Amino acid sequence: MLSTQRLPSSQLDIAADILRRGGLVVFPTDTVYGVAALARDDNAVARIYAAKKRSLDMPIPVMVAEAGGALGVARPLPGFWELAGAFWPGPLTIILPSAATLPPIVTAGGDTVALRIPDHPLALALLRRVGAPLAVTSANLSRQAPALTAREAWMQLDGRVDAIVDGGDAPGGQPSTIVDLTSPTPRILRRGPISESQIRAALLRD
Repeated sequence: MLSTQRLPSSQLDIAADILRRGGLVVFPTDTVYGVAALARDDNAVARIYAAKKRSLDMPIPVMVAEAGGALGVARPLPGFWELAGAFWPGPLTIILPSAATLPPIVTAGGDTVALRIPDHPLALALLRRVGAPLAVTSANLSRQAPALTAREAWMQLDGRVDAIVDGGDAPGGQPSTIVDLTSPTPRILRRGPISESQIRAALLRD
């Protein structure tokens, strides 16, 4: 287990190197601890499914460090840049058409991808060090409680991942709002901290 509370820079460098080499790393986000792999590495993403005992028909969201990073895994639609500018980093997940460069295993064979920038300094620092989009889902065995601490993640995934970054307690709380931009009009798929009225206001800005 890596503890960023002692040597933040060097520990994050180690975690980033593991990810770039196709490994799995657990780290805290602004909601719960997540387990990550390079989004464009289908073998690494397959390891996430195996580690979590996750059904292959369940797509995995993708996290990026900056809105521009979405261009490597998705095709932006009208409204994307407005929403990203207003709410990222933050608790908004945006669904867009997936790019051809994204392995089908990430989207469970579908043609869309769920994107987010987490509002957590450690998660953002790791994403920037890796320099590539990450497929990230909660760091727990499927159908078990999400991990809010590194120890909780370790108790479920020890031996199934390559590193666990201890960044203290994850905030927990309400999951992100999900908005689907692939519909004829933007559609809220899951209500969360960002309200529908806030989303509509952002989309109407010049």
